[in-house]
Amino acid sequence: MNQTATRVLQVLALLRQRQAWTATELSRRTAVSTRTIRADITRLRELGYVIDAAAGPDGGYRLDRETDLPPLMLDDDEGIAVAIALRQVTTNSVAGIEKSAARALAKLENVLPAPLAAQVRAMEVATAPQTRDRGADVETAVLATIARAVQDSEWLRFEYTPFQGDSSVRRVEPHRLVSWGRRWYLVAFDLDRDGWRSFRVDRISLRPPTRRRFTPRELPDDDVSGYVLRGVASAGWRFRARVLIHAPADVVADRIDPSVGLVEAVDDGHCILATGADHPMTVAVHLALLDQPFTVDGPPELCDAIMTLAKRYAEATITPEHTLNPT
Repeated sequence: MNQTATRVLQVLALLRQRQAWTATELSRRTAVSTRTIRADITRLRELGYVIDAAAGPDGGYRLDRETDLPPLMLDDDEGIAVAIALRQVTTNSVAGIEKSAARALAKLENVLPAPLAAQVRAMEVATAPQTRDRGADVETAVLATIARAVQDSEWLRFEYTPFQGDSSVRRVEPHRLVSWGRRWYLVAFDLDRDGWRSFRVDRISLRPPTRRRFTPRELPDDDVSGYVLRGVASAGWRFRARVLIHAPADVVADRIDPSVGLVEAVDDGHCILATGADHPMTVAVHLALLDQPFTVDGPPELCDAIMTLAKRYAEATITPEHTLNPT
């Protein structure tokens, strides 16, 4: 990017920082003359930005924030990146996002230079469509309301329906939104329970805004996503189990996703995997994928699932006497 373009973007960034600037102030901040500043303002207006000028010897400038932004300018790599991102979000769990992404992508392709638009269409033709997992969708308006409350540090009130138990009204200090798989989670400090909690957003029914501000607290974990995953791992399963793994804890932790289970060291060569899923067969498969010896003494449903899986694997093995016939 040349020096002039860089400076014009710097002037634009300054105009966005506060309501009004004099030409002298902009000149001082960018280390150029007021005449150059006036030329930069002209360039920004030609790009579509509405900038009001105040009369006076210094000449003041104010960016009109109510006007539409000018056309988006992207280089080739940025255009491809945006197009790919728009296609990827169609597998997310936000209601109606497929149509919105398709409309945005169509607009993007219409304004891209012909060679770049051709590259984007080539990506569409060459890429297999992703299978969308089933699950509850989250309304865009709900995400937007929660995000605004996080940004403004305002209490949220909502009715929450957990996987097990009755619905209840919660008052929380929202901290962060986390997207994991096809789920959205809100990490917040629950005021009535005096502790940090993670809430599935698709189980939240928002109440009217409280408009009550709060001073943000420090989450007792630097990794917000990790905090959510540990919460999901401890509370989000229909079926749970604790399994002795005959391998060091760090080896097992490297091979398992935090959303699948939590690893607790026993000694240098053994650890406990606290895991679970909606079905015991899923746990049996996760244990097989660890590729480490393990011992299971319950619950009975998991033992049955492992025996069923072992029998199925054994029956699937082809011996020298039995070969697959080509079809």
